[in-house]
Amino acid sequence: MNNVFFSEEHQLFRESLREFLQKEVVPHIEKWEQTGNIDRFIWTRMGEMGYFGLAAPEEYGGLDLDIFYTVIFLEELQRINSGGFAAAMWAHAYLAMTHLKVEGSSAIKEKFLTPSILGEKIGCLCITEPFGGSDVAGMRSTAVLNGDHYVLNGSKTFITNGVYSDYLIVAAKTTPEKGNKGLSIFVIDRDTEGISATKLDKLGWRASDTGEIAFSDVKIPVENLMGEEDKGFSYIMQHFALERLIMGVNAHARAEYALEYTLGYMSDRIAFGKTLDKFQALRHTVAEMASEVEMVKSFNYAIANNLNSGDYVVKEASMSKLLATKIADEVIYKCLQMLGGYGYMEDYPLARMFRDSRLGPIGGGTSEILKEIIAKMVIDKKEYKPAAK
Repeated sequence: MNNVFFSEEHQLFRESLREFLQKEVVPHIEKWEQTGNIDRFIWTRMGEMGYFGLAAPEEYGGLDLDIFYTVIFLEELQRINSGGFAAAMWAHAYLAMTHLKVEGSSAIKEKFLTPSILGEKIGCLCITEPFGGSDVAGMRSTAVLNGDHYVLNGSKTFITNGVYSDYLIVAAKTTPEKGNKGLSIFVIDRDTEGISATKLDKLGWRASDTGEIAFSDVKIPVENLMGEEDKGFSYIMQHFALERLIMGVNAHARAEYALEYTLGYMSDRIAFGKTLDKFQALRHTVAEMASEVEMVKSFNYAIANNLNSGDYVVKEASMSKLLATKIADEVIYKCLQMLGGYGYMEDYPLARMFRDSRLGPIGGGTSEILKEIIAKMVIDKKEYKPAAK
C-alpha cells in the first residue's frame, strides 16, 4: 500500500538518511540526552546533506521536494530514539523555517532562510506563553511601533531550541485592542539586547533545549516584521495543520519502532520453555497494536498526500494528532510491559521512548483542545479557511 506514495527515489533517500543518522548522530545521542545541548557540528552536517532544505525553495538553497521526503525525514528521526533530537531538527526546519519561507520578505529569506537551510543558523518559534498555551489569541506579549522599530515586551515558554537558537520567530500583539486580529509575527536576532532565556528541566525530550524566554524592551527593526501587521493569527493558524500532521507522523513512527523492537525482544526472551511471541495473550495484544499503528499510518499518508496537493487539511491533521499520539502512548506503554523489568531500565530503549512519547498529546495543541476544534467542525459545521494571500 505504501508504494502508492513512495517511489524508488523516496526509498533510496530513506536508506541514505538512515545510514547517515546511524553513523553521524547515534554515537552522540547519549551525550546530548545528558547535556541537553546538541553540538553545532551536526546542524551543519545536516545542512550539508540537504536535510533542512527538503521543503524549502531552490532559490534560497533548498530542494523543493514533495512532502513524502519530509515524512521520511520525520519517520527516520524517530527510529534513533531521541525525541529531543528529532524535535530540535523538525522545529527548526518546519516551525521556524516555514514562517520564514511563507511570510518572510526576500531580504529576510536571504538573511535567515538560506543559512537555516545550510544549518549555519538555528531557529525557534515562540508562540506559547506562561499564561496561555493553546489559547493563542490570549497571548499578552506586545510589540509597540515606535518610529523605525517595534518595542517588544513579554515572555514565551516551552520553546524548542529556545536557548541555543540564533534567531527567534516571535508572535506578539501589535494592536492589543483587536484581540486575535491584532497579532503580528517578527524575526529577531538572538543577540538583540533585552532577550534572556532559561533552560527548562523536562520529563522527556531531554536532548533538546526547551526554554522560557523573556523580552524586555527589545527593539525590532520594522523590516523584521513577517508578512503584514496584525495578520499574525491567520499565519499561525495556517501552519497549525502542518505542525499537527508532523506530530501525527512522529507518533505513528515511534509506535512502529517500539513495536519492531519489542517483537525482536519477544522472539529471543524465553519464559516457561518458549519464547514470548508464542503466548497467545501476547500475540493478540501485538495484533491489536500492529493494526492500530498501520491504520493511523495509512491515514497520515493520505493526509500528507492531500496537503501536498494543496488541500487545507486542518480537520484531518487535528484528527491525526489526536488519535496518533493517543495510540502511540498506548502502544509504547504495552511494549514496555512486554519487556517486564527490563522495560523500566534506562539501558533499554522503551524507558526513554515512554517519556518522550508523553509530550505527543500535549505539544502543538493539547488533545482536549483538538477535541473541541474537531467537534466544532463535525457538529457545528464550522469551516476553517486558509489565510488570504
